[in-house]
Amino acid sequence: MTAPTEENGDPVTVTRAGWVKSGRQVERERLRRNRSIRSSSIATASTILLIVLLVWGFTNSPGWPRVQETFFDPEQFAKALPDVLSGFLLNVKIFLIAEPLILILGLLVALARNLTAPVFFPLRALAVAYTDIFRGVPTILVIYLVGFGLPALGLQGVPTDLATLGVIALTLSYGAYVAEVFRAGIDSVHPSQWAAARSLGLNHGKTMRYVVVPQAARRVVPPLLNDFVSLQKDTALVATIGPLEALRQAQIHAASTFNYTPYLVAALLFILLTIPMARFTDYLAARSQRRRGQ
Repeated sequence: MTAPTEENGDPVTVTRAGWVKSGRQVERERLRRNRSIRSSSIATASTILLIVLLVWGFTNSPGWPRVQETFFDPEQFAKALPDVLSGFLLNVKIFLIAEPLILILGLLVALARNLTAPVFFPLRALAVAYTDIFRGVPTILVIYLVGFGLPALGLQGVPTDLATLGVIALTLSYGAYVAEVFRAGIDSVHPSQWAAARSLGLNHGKTMRYVVVPQAARRVVPPLLNDFVSLQKDTALVATIGPLEALRQAQIHAASTFNYTPYLVAALLFILLTIPMARFTDYLAARSQRRRGQ
């Protein structure tokens, strides 16, 4: 019997315990470990050097004492933190309520744009008009129009709670973007999947429900999460119509003390929430690429 060999022809020793790596394989693994350690060390050193240079540049600038007093006052930080944190919880509530509403609205609009029967032309036209209008209007203007326009109509049943109006505005604005993300995912499903479903006797609705939408949803998870990272930040725009969320609380403290440290508190709270979401988005995108063999 021929002795087992590696791909390059080196003999591999076999024992009762299993395979034993050859000397060349052990050497290759050692070189890889050394290269990885060297790369990590260089990356760490260069990062530390960059941070040190940035800190040195800022702290030695002519206006640094004034900036430190205005933006980095520990006493003002401690005073503003409880109120800003309380307001930030409202930001989180707005985000958690708006997110599922945006998903539902975006998916419905994407499905409406993929209806091909002539009888559904009004729905397709309405979906196209919705996405064009709300993608073209800045989010802050949508918040103004909804926050001040809806209550002014005086219609029965129209909400007057400012946070609720903010949720409606964010849902309308982001629903247009998410609809296009879903539509891109649906269009990315290979035509053979549609043909196979129809050959099995599935109508358009069942084809979308059981074949197309599940595949599209998996493909668009990373871009959807990226949109929701942006949504979490844009909840601060709701402050323009009055709710006491993080930005509004920071504005109140800054107006009473003429110190901008409360804005730093709000910024840090948003960073603490958005960075984990961003890293999770990167992880899902990398995993999706590995699954596709890229």
